[in-house]
Amino acid sequence: MKVLLVNGSLREHGCTNRALKEVAGALEKWGVESEIFWIGMKPVYGCIACGRCRDLNRCVFVADCGNELLEKMRQADGIVVGSPVYYGGPNGTLCALLDRAFYAGGHTLAGKPAAAVVSCRRGGATAAFDRLNKYFTMSRMPVISSQYWNMVHGFTPQDVEKDAEGLQTMRTLGDNMAYWLRCQEAAGIPMPQPEATTPTNFIR
Repeated sequence: MKVLLVNGSLREHGCTNRALKEVAGALEKWGVESEIFWIGMKPVYGCIACGRCRDLNRCVFVADCGNELLEKMRQADGIVVGSPVYYGGPNGTLCALLDRAFYAGGHTLAGKPAAAVVSCRRGGATAAFDRLNKYFTMSRMPVISSQYWNMVHGFTPQDVEKDAEGLQTMRTLGDNMAYWLRCQEAAGIPMPQPEATTPTNFIR
């Protein structure tokens, strides 16, 4: 049993990573393996709406880590996506990767429990948190909660160390994720089959 922790920060060992490490520690106590996947600092493509992913089952772009991220999410039992807050939203590089990964393979992630984690110096955390959760709710993925919105505050990892409530929220998230995974394993009940999508346009 394994949870993928996505570090969507441009700083590999920054505040977002510190929050994810706290989640990882809680998972470990339950015997759940975790991996922190850093998206790196290389240039990333945005989706160009070419539609090739419908045939390829992956994104047509292979020069960045988009397809690697998608494959790791497919292999994981649970997913936590972390991001710093930039202008009230998640890191744009992360969103570009998630747009492509979820458009190409979001349907293959249905049923996997997921959660978002955000890190900010002061404000904008709830807006970024909401943005990330939309990837999960549109892909039929159960969203795992904590005891508060999943956020930590600080300008440096040392600042985050002082955010006692934020770190406790991360530990509770790890506990809840592990509990959900154990419950899924014990129940052994398959996901319900979705109805055929009925798209509705509002322009007549």
